[in-house]
Amino acid sequence: MASIARERDPGSSHYQPDPRLQRLHRRQLLSHLGLLALAVTLLAVLFVYPISRIIYTSFLIDGSFSLDHYRRIIEVDAYIRVLRTTLTIGFQVTLICLLLGYPLAYFLASVPTRWQRILIILVLVPFWTSFLVRTYAWMVLLQRRGVVNDWLMSLGLTSEPVQMMYNRMGVLVGMVHVMLPFMVLPLFAVMIGIDRNLIRAAQNLGASPFQAFRRVFLPLSLPGIAAGSILVFILSIGFYITPALMGGRQDTMIAQLIEAQVRDRLNWEFATAIATFLLIVTVIIVAVYNRILGTERVFGEDR
Repeated sequence: MASIARERDPGSSHYQPDPRLQRLHRRQLLSHLGLLALAVTLLAVLFVYPISRIIYTSFLIDGSFSLDHYRRIIEVDAYIRVLRTTLTIGFQVTLICLLLGYPLAYFLASVPTRWQRILIILVLVPFWTSFLVRTYAWMVLLQRRGVVNDWLMSLGLTSEPVQMMYNRMGVLVGMVHVMLPFMVLPLFAVMIGIDRNLIRAAQNLGASPFQAFRRVFLPLSLPGIAAGSILVFILSIGFYITPALMGGRQDTMIAQLIEAQVRDRLNWEFATAIATFLLIVTVIIVAVYNRILGTERVFGEDR
């Protein structure tokens, strides 16, 4: 028994490590390193290299390093206007999705579990439909002789077709339809974990239902608001199909500008400069948003 104790006690001078345990630890270490190397390689190939290549190309003019592309973006009013339109549409889509998605997520988190599954499936239905098909479906509904205008005129709400296409309204409707699930799902994931007994306790202490919601439930749901808003905003500013098909000239977004530079002018360097400029602006906005809201609220934990 004493010899076994000495073998198992690392502090003993007669300690002899078990070769089988050593081989097992070595195999586990190698497997972990292999998985880590695979993950790092995928990140490098799929993310780091493409982004680095875009940033590098944005500084080239005829093979020479230059800042002229960025100077051109800043000095030409048309490009700044497109950037401002892109960010404005992104903020508008995010706000509308939040106003529509918050009550929907609250309702989903309040119904029984068996109904939650059915309703979540209905929320996910747009993901099962082609993006282009959804856009064309809205074009059919919103055009001057479309279904919506026919209903409005048949009900006597308007005497002539309402312009709902090739303007900001068409862009917002099409984008909100696509982006709404990206707001609802993070909100639902946070709300489902909020203990409703806290609301009842607040009401037992004299708070009205609205006060209990505003002072208890709403602060606890801020991580979902933050996550959903950031996700919707970042995805929205990169839209191309919906603004191109349903928007007008005043609703041109940066993705359309990049596509025009590549397709019509074959100016890859300037197109990558526009993309990099948008990336920088987006990072700054998200950093400021994160700074104002607080990192611990975004991730739902204290730092």
